Amino acid sequence: MGFLAQFRSFDVPSRMLMINQFGINMGFYMLMPYLAGYLAGPLGLAAWAVGLVLGVRNFSQQGMFILGGTLADRLGYKPLIVAGCLLRTGGFGLLAVANSLPAMLIASAATGFAGALFNPAVRAYLAADAGERRVEAFALFNIFYQAGILLGPLVGLALVVFDFRITALAAALVFAGLTLAQLLALPQHSAEPAAEKTSIIDNWRVVVANHSFLAFAAAMIGSYVLSFQIYLALPLQAANLVPHAESLLVAVLFVVSGLVAVAGQLRITRWFAARWGSGRSLVVGMTILAVSFMPLTIVPDGTRFGTVAGITALVVATVFLAVGSVAVFPFEMDTVVALADGRLVATHYGFYNTIVGVGILLGNVATGSLLAAARGAGVSELVWAGLVLVGALSALALWSLDRAKRLQPARTVTAP
Repeated sequence: MGFLAQFRSFDVPSRMLMINQFGINMGFYMLMPYLAGYLAGPLGLAAWAVGLVLGVRNFSQQGMFILGGTLADRLGYKPLIVAGCLLRTGGFGLLAVANSLPAMLIASAATGFAGALFNPAVRAYLAADAGERRVEAFALFNIFYQAGILLGPLVGLALVVFDFRITALAAALVFAGLTLAQLLALPQHSAEPAAEKTSIIDNWRVVVANHSFLAFAAAMIGSYVLSFQIYLALPLQAANLVPHAESLLVAVLFVVSGLVAVAGQLRITRWFAARWGSGRSLVVGMTILAVSFMPLTIVPDGTRFGTVAGITALVVATVFLAVGSVAVFPFEMDTVVALADGRLVATHYGFYNTIVGVGILLGNVATGSLLAAARGAGVSELVWAGLVLVGALSALALWSLDRAKRLQPARTVTAP
């Protein structure tokens, strides 16, 4: 089945959510690829501070998913999607005028919390609407997701040439348009019955009692730590290689990543599903993510083998990182719903991203600090090797869970 036919085979809410995600990512990636360079360049923040700002943004999103997911199950999915788009409009607007570390932390936190409101709701809504076609729906969803990543940096590059603040304002306008579109056009979805009949604490107890789900979330921390380096370590590496053309190289990295996803998502998902199924596909995808940092371990900078070799290693790492992320995503999203046994799905997504959010915050601060220290000592390869190790440990953890059949629904978990 071709892309358009597959897209049309889904109901109106699923199609709207896919298109909405394209707009969300286009606006987001107009700005985020260039944020690290703006913080380290014009604002003059240290590497650890850059890592802190990006980590706070991500943690305020991932860490607050628990609240956003719970509210989505109790209030319905549409109100949280609209509220999240509105808050991100304000967050990006604040980034345009913030000029100090405290102000940047506030703006980043607001921007991140916006994602905590709409992301669980979007994924739970899509899972509910797609039914048994969840893996297929999330694979198609990821094409729109990655298409936004592909277009966003190109639009941002054209604007950041003038001023980063113009880019931030343009991104805010995109989210203002999305807010209005979702408010007027997205169908409402009723709240989760289990959430309506019980307290928030009881809902959270259901999730905490699901030990297989918690183990899966912990195992997936490495996947997020590695994937997030497209915003932190890879842009910083680009700045180190070509300090006068870093924005162009960063744009190339995001374009390459987006092209791999858009062109390969459906093929990769079908290929993995046919050969390995959900559990083993997660293990193989996680292994690819780990391997993606091997080129940078071999060519850690532009001095050892030259700038061209350094750029080549960076691009190759980006390609592998994109393939691994594409391979993991549909099966990851499906596994969360499966382990939730189809109940309190948004709340489970919230807990899931809260757990990985803690790991991302620690991983970003550690990566930013260690990268600066390792460069000063002339041993940058140790940081990239450390990322390979993180991925290998996550792949081993997923393999153990799959072997023990703990990536399957735990039907003994019931609502109080």
